[in-house]
Amino acid sequence: MKKLCGPRAGLRGFTIIELLVYSGILVVFLYVLTDIFTSVLDMQLSSQTASAVVQDSRYILSRFTYDIGRANDIIVPASLGDQSSSLTIQIGPSNYTYAAVAGDLTLTDALTNAALNSYGTKVSNVSFRRYGNVNGKHSVRIAFTLTSTTQRANGAEVQDFQTTIGLQ
Repeated sequence: MKKLCGPRAGLRGFTIIELLVYSGILVVFLYVLTDIFTSVLDMQLSSQTASAVVQDSRYILSRFTYDIGRANDIIVPASLGDQSSSLTIQIGPSNYTYAAVAGDLTLTDALTNAALNSYGTKVSNVSFRRYGNVNGKHSVRIAFTLTSTTQRANGAEVQDFQTTIGLQ
């Protein structure tokens, strides 16, 4: 018969100290992974909000350039130097009106009423000022602010835009 020496002879397992060390290492590892994961999600959110503002601004400015370039006349603002919160232009027999309504930049004609910005942005501080010579072609200075609806950790993405577009 074999005699065992001491109470733990031949038993396998962990000591409390080993268990605490392994648990501590696991907690630190999980904390680092969680921190990396939240940083990636925050960066993705930041990228999406900036992208929404940039995409909407490109579309809105392109639409203004296209429509004003083919317009026959500027109806509102009516006189040189006038400033308005809406723009009405005549293209062929139809009038097109741009205005900010409840955070959306809307384009209204005889048949439709459509928002030019996406659900990811809000439009504010919209203004239109008419420029030009008395007998020459007129231009419109357009200014507006786009704000993302998604809130990042450091606030919403806000960008101001201003351009001048003339009749052709």
